[in-house]
Amino acid sequence: MEYFPERLYAHAGTYAVSYFEHLATAARTVDTGALDASAQLLAATSNAQNMIFSCGNGGSAAVANHLVCDCMKGVRASSNLRLRVHSLSTTVEMITAIGNDIGYDQIFAFQLDALGQSGDVLIAISSSGESPNVIKVLETAKEKKIPSIAMTGFAGGQAAKLADISLHVAAHNYGIVEDVHQSLMHILAQYLRHSHLIDRNQLGRIKF
Repeated sequence: MEYFPERLYAHAGTYAVSYFEHLATAARTVDTGALDASAQLLAATSNAQNMIFSCGNGGSAAVANHLVCDCMKGVRASSNLRLRVHSLSTTVEMITAIGNDIGYDQIFAFQLDALGQSGDVLIAISSSGESPNVIKVLETAKEKKIPSIAMTGFAGGQAAKLADISLHVAAHNYGIVEDVHQSLMHILAQYLRHSHLIDRNQLGRIKF
């Protein structure tokens, strides 16, 4: 497991060099077989015209929301794939109502219970893997027979154990974990477009 920063740095430049070194090391800890399984699951879900739900807190919410943009708009660029994606982290009215009236640990689970059905997919993002609302939504996914993918860091926590597919980043720095999660999101979206291009002659010519 990579710990960073492991010492004090006198300059931002040298801090950056070490940061990027640790980032590269952390990226190599991701199970590429699990990543391939994730891509296959998302493609199958799209082919069945089912929904992909995403969620996370804080920086992980930003990754969950960004996934919607790249999977719905980016993937459509010259590909025959039409992903249907909804982030449970975007609905501020619902989140505040559920948090206030029921409990913050239910903000994602309540939504998934209302909107999700068997055959959909959940992508739950939590750097610690221990966020109560992420654990609750993963439990709800199991109850509703919705396959789940968890992006985690640190020791993985309960989220990594509950998910059907675990994309775990072995690092103990939130920035590094979130950077790798963002990269995983881009890799999944870009690979899905790449593998479903209508015209292979367009490979490399389209800005994602």
